[in-house]
Amino acid sequence: MIGEVDIYGVFVPPLLLMVIAAMPLAAGVRLVLARLGAYRFVWHRPLFDLSVFVVILYIVSQASKDVLF
Repeated sequence: MIGEVDIYGVFVPPLLLMVIAAMPLAAGVRLVLARLGAYRFVWHRPLFDLSVFVVILYIVSQASKDVLF
């Protein structure tokens, strides 16, 4: 059973914290890919960005498994 995280009396779902942590990481990856010109090889940029975000969110969730639970 996944519980909530208590932040000053407000119960927050752990997935929300993981999404907040993954957003700047995904933005950094997008910036690096744009500067390298890697988006020339991508068919659908928003779909690719979403998939990169999902992969980073998975990595963050696996890394924080022992921290939050």
